[in-house]
Amino acid sequence: MSFIIFYLFILVHPYLAMWWKIFPKAGRKSWEALIPLYNYFIVFKITCSKPFWSLLLVFPGVHLVMWATANVSFIRRFGFYSLTDTLQGIFFPYLIFNKIANKEATFGTETNWSNSREIENRKWGDHLIYFLCIPIIGHLITTILDAVTREKPGMKSRVKEWGDSVLFALVAASVIRTYVFEPFQIPTGSMEKTLLVGDFLFVNKVAYGPKVPVTPLSYPLFHNTVMLPMVGPLKIQTYTTIEKGKYTRLPGYAKIQRNDVVVFNYPSGDTAIYDPRMPDGLMGHDYHGILINEAIYQYSGSSERNQQYQFLRSEYIKFGKSESQADSLANIMSFMNFIENPNPWKILAKEKLANGEFPGEPNDQFHGGLIYRPVDKRENYIKRCVGIPGDKIKVINSILYVNGKPAKISKHQCLQYSVSKKTVTFPSAEEMESRYGLENDPNGARMDFDDRSIDEYLLTVTGEEKARIKKDFTSAKFSIYIPTIAKPINESSAYDLLENVKTYPKDFYIPNTPYNFAEIQIPSRGQKIKINKDNIAWYRRIITAYEGHKLEERKDGSILIDGKKVTTYTFAMNYYWLMGDNRYNSADSRVWGFVPEDHVVGRASLVWLSSSSYKGIRWERIFKWID
Repeated sequence: MSFIIFYLFILVHPYLAMWWKIFPKAGRKSWEALIPLYNYFIVFKITCSKPFWSLLLVFPGVHLVMWATANVSFIRRFGFYSLTDTLQGIFFPYLIFNKIANKEATFGTETNWSNSREIENRKWGDHLIYFLCIPIIGHLITTILDAVTREKPGMKSRVKEWGDSVLFALVAASVIRTYVFEPFQIPTGSMEKTLLVGDFLFVNKVAYGPKVPVTPLSYPLFHNTVMLPMVGPLKIQTYTTIEKGKYTRLPGYAKIQRNDVVVFNYPSGDTAIYDPRMPDGLMGHDYHGILINEAIYQYSGSSERNQQYQFLRSEYIKFGKSESQADSLANIMSFMNFIENPNPWKILAKEKLANGEFPGEPNDQFHGGLIYRPVDKRENYIKRCVGIPGDKIKVINSILYVNGKPAKISKHQCLQYSVSKKTVTFPSAEEMESRYGLENDPNGARMDFDDRSIDEYLLTVTGEEKARIKKDFTSAKFSIYIPTIAKPINESSAYDLLENVKTYPKDFYIPNTPYNFAEIQIPSRGQKIKINKDNIAWYRRIITAYEGHKLEERKDGSILIDGKKVTTYTFAMNYYWLMGDNRYNSADSRVWGFVPEDHVVGRASLVWLSSSSYKGIRWERIFKWID
């Protein structure tokens, strides 16, 4: 339901609640109850002496909390304090307002905290509000405090005092996190060495303009799932989709520029898989990648594939191939059936994932199910924006090109280099760290200096680190490391075609890799392009997932959008291309493609704390601005 409806409800509410009859009983004029928003200003003024709280009604999500606060505060001044009264005040106050309006009622003073009867009357109502702010934990803390301290006579009860403080803190946190800045922690090494695992930073939402939340009714202390220290995710959703809005962005003071470090909602995160075995409970980074892998797995073990294999094997033997050659060729070629018609296997894979089965695991093992998330509740990711709308990007041998020119290299961006052990002998990993800062994380999250190969060293270094090492070891010959090279389609086997789906646009016949990526233009709002069977793969996800159309591709090569045959498409949003500074250890646009403008959260601005899992606090990074 659109939050516009909720705003209309808030405006109409004073008339439904007959405030024009109640205001005179509170010493105010009837006409004051008839002026939209001013009526709330008066209610907050006469009940809790905080008229400025009426301004919080403007913010989606917060507006309903403040609506309930106004109602509860108002009815309590007429003596309605009990648990059931408070429940009605929060969710359906009209029965009480009807009593106040049509029966004799007296607008009273605030609670006399020296009167035990008044305190007892409101006790459970206060507990309810406190419970809605911090369920269970808040009461546990209060119980412990009550056990070691005493209430002060004539002062507010501890539950009331803490409840008021926590409620206002949650409201303030919600407004600040949504519209000003939000804390964020770096979970992976994709931005090493610009941002390190364990960096805590602030995301500036004002820069590009804060997004009005699509799902405004949510608990502000958590992003999408309740997380507890030392426990992890509880699989408790922190938001509701009862109230939903459309993408709206308030004005900012800057536009996204190339090389900005940007925080965004994960584009492939519309569907996630909850797996309690994995960090934060999320399995993998890309549901759509997991889906195609599961489809391949289902086909590989099927009777259909086995029959195809046996037929091809016998045919190759007839043509004079040896048994080992026939086995190998039949094994590869038997996957062509899948490549030519993968949809039935994708449907089967989707059903298995929806049923909670682990990809590639026996049927007696299950995961926690699929999670479907709106845009603003998808996981937050952080990368560097290397391409803006209208740019053309490509990657050649791990070097990024933007509009035909090598892209700017940020100060701490790193590539991986191979150095032959025949040309140089480097000292130990410990000494390489002490001399050049090349860290090897004992947990395996970071491996700057890899000497495990017999023939070569692999060094993940910045340009500055590489220059220092070359200066000290002049015989060292550095060459950019290219782990995989995609074959041209006319030279590709079925296995090669299956490898192509690991990289955007996840099409069997587009041979991209993270190290060599075909040139593509980043779409801009209003741009009109021709679409056909040869280029539709690049735009499938934009048309369907991001811009909400129904796409149909027919065998004759024709394309239908929303049931109409088309040859062109006009983009409704701007798109961006984002990549990690740690180019060899980053799941980024090379994997999941374009980032729509409605997924952009804000600009990463400041590291306020940094902690290494094996080195402790990184004092030199505290309050460090992000380049």
